[in-house]
Amino acid sequence: MNRSIKQTPPGHHIEPRAGLDFDFGGDIPRHWHEGDAFKTRFFDSMSTLFPEGERFFIECVRDYRDCITDPELAQQVKDFIYQEGQHGMQHDRFNARLAEQGVRVDIIDDRNRRVIAWWRRWMPKKLTLAMTAAAEHMTAIMAHAFLGNRELFANVDPRMRALYFWHAIEEIEHKAVAYDVMKRVAGVGYFTRISGMLLETILFPFFTFMVMNHMFKVDGVKNRTWAWLKGLWWLYGPGGLMPRLMPHYFMYYLPGFHPWQTGRMTGFERWQQAFRQSGDPIMASDAVMALPG
Repeated sequence: MNRSIKQTPPGHHIEPRAGLDFDFGGDIPRHWHEGDAFKTRFFDSMSTLFPEGERFFIECVRDYRDCITDPELAQQVKDFIYQEGQHGMQHDRFNARLAEQGVRVDIIDDRNRRVIAWWRRWMPKKLTLAMTAAAEHMTAIMAHAFLGNRELFANVDPRMRALYFWHAIEEIEHKAVAYDVMKRVAGVGYFTRISGMLLETILFPFFTFMVMNHMFKVDGVKNRTWAWLKGLWWLYGPGGLMPRLMPHYFMYYLPGFHPWQTGRMTGFERWQQAFRQSGDPIMASDAVMALPG
């Protein structure tokens, strides 16, 4: 952590990647995360939210695209839009598998579109951009947690691990783009920035858990109360996923915060190196898991 950093490093590069193959047509188990319904459906639920969410982020940044005068930021916005578009496409492909399992992805997508359309119609553009910057911070801190706590993905189907590691890498690469547009171009103040974060903090778990509950019904989970209690302890209990995110999460509330105060990590650099050599996200993910420690 470097509190002195107040801007994106000059010359920072965001890499557009296309044509990635995660072998979604293969034999991925229904409960691919340690055979655990809660852990699997937590990630699957996020996958159903990503496609429309990514389109929302793109639209909110595009609202200010014509106002950007810095050519470096303009290029970063272009690359951000490309990466977010690829995320939506890959998660759409995986979500087709969920639909085959009986998950009503069509209804989830339709609801997501209607909610987003309401926000786009009735909320100020500065607020929706602030929500985008906040959501990008939340996905970035999850990305840091995934790559920094690799035991979370030790007993996971390698194709799904590859999907989430690739997504994590690109979230870290472009984690400051929406924030920089918000601050440097839109001139969003502290109150609106924090309002966007508070809204995302409420909305993200609400919609995630709502979809998970539907998935548990589809799966025929017999004791859903126990599944929720056990799963929420894994998520929020001591040593759980969310407590690991809290120091990074609360940094966002500091008046002088910038996303690049938390930089890269060994897993980030190793994935990029392995992917450049192989062009295979599964091999790059395996290379990260092979790191010592």
